[in-house]
Amino acid sequence: MTETTPAPSARRLTPAAERLLSTAGELFYDRGIGAVGVDLIAETAGTTKKTLYDRFGSKAVLVAMYLQRRAERWHAFVTRRLDELAGRSPAERILAVYDALEEWQAGRSRGCAFVNAYAEIGGSDHPGLPVIRADKQWTRELFVRLARDTDADDPERLGIQLHLLYEGGLVAATAGGDPDGVRHARAAAARLLDPHAANRAPVS
Repeated sequence: MTETTPAPSARRLTPAAERLLSTAGELFYDRGIGAVGVDLIAETAGTTKKTLYDRFGSKAVLVAMYLQRRAERWHAFVTRRLDELAGRSPAERILAVYDALEEWQAGRSRGCAFVNAYAEIGGSDHPGLPVIRADKQWTRELFVRLARDTDADDPERLGIQLHLLYEGGLVAATAGGDPDGVRHARAAAARLLDPHAANRAPVS
């Protein structure tokens, strides 16, 4: 995360600010960032527009904080899933990331919040962009780290390929409207992993 991107965990939020952030997150995801104004956020959260600006400074900062909080929750979710599989084969742990993604996306009708947000703010200097890129970097590094437990000659390359499958499945499920997009990506990842599915335990 860059120094200019605010993080929810970096400061203590008042109850009103928490309501605003939670409400904004639901509205941004359900309706889109551009379609949601500060008046609607404040009214739905039971606060005032002045309170929103006092706590966050701008809608753009609120968007960045919504994305950062969503990233933190996803990272914690997939990390817990991998912790539960400690000691399992490297291939099982890698494929568990796709399983976690499918579970995470279940019931979320608009797919990936980061893909959706980038479609709206990409190509600008919006403070939410570094958050989106940091999330993608985190996931790519996760796959590379997990790939190091296989017997692949080039685990970094394998990890990047696994990440591309992950992102492709996510975009297919989001923008492509394919409910099986992540499942197809997982199947492709399993085939890619087959020659490298070493049985040695993950590095602790």
